[in-house]
Amino acid sequence: MSRVFTLDGNTDILNCDLTNIPMQEFSERDSDENKEVYEQYKKATPARVGIGHTGSRYHTAAALRFQADQYSAANAVQMEVPERVVKELGLFEVQTKCASKYEMLTRPDLGRLFTEETKKIISERCVHEPDVQIFIGDGLCSPSVEANVPTMYPAICAALEYEGITVGTPFFVRYCRVNTVRTVAELLHPKVTCVLIGERPGLLTSQSMSAYMAYNARYDMLESDYTVVSNISRVGMPPAEAAANIADIIKAMLEQKTSGYGLKY
Repeated sequence: MSRVFTLDGNTDILNCDLTNIPMQEFSERDSDENKEVYEQYKKATPARVGIGHTGSRYHTAAALRFQADQYSAANAVQMEVPERVVKELGLFEVQTKCASKYEMLTRPDLGRLFTEETKKIISERCVHEPDVQIFIGDGLCSPSVEANVPTMYPAICAALEYEGITVGTPFFVRYCRVNTVRTVAELLHPKVTCVLIGERPGLLTSQSMSAYMAYNARYDMLESDYTVVSNISRVGMPPAEAAANIADIIKAMLEQKTSGYGLKY
């Protein structure tokens, strides 16, 4: 059932955190007309269905919710992944050539590169030539790491190892862009390289993640050589389901020795 937000006291919008209420439950429609059909629509999508207007303007609750979601998305881009989270995940941390989050956003080319010292750390601490190398990056949505990786990464590894597929040493990359995949692959030479990385947030969630995977990744590969699972979050593809999907795709890559447009999956 959706919760109705009006100014007549049905729900006190000044004393609740509107962002904690799923959009499927957020409603300003207080009419019983076609109620069953309306509730079906609300359950089917997290889009802003049932948002009221006064003239051309949103009602107060809808306007506040829109602003809150917008700020959450902006904050997710600028936030840092806490060191506590990296430690709890049991990962060692490295950083790209970007000196700050601002530089990562304005110089994406540096977000795929490591210093020689960092390359040495990765090379020394990681297994070389595994079947699959998985690493985690903050990308454009730092909260996605804590929200998804604790469920997703162990499940991916368990599914792959059950099939006898070797998984390399995991690590975390700060100020990470997708094409670190190419640099990591050149260092460790896995058959498949996969980065679990925060994707650009929107109004529905500020915890969304993507998995970018490539077979035999290299500096001169095309963007179309990536296979991507996106919109991994509690309001998109749940982490556990995404893990099963990612593991199946990686198995297909190893069998077919390709990825991207060449992969039949």
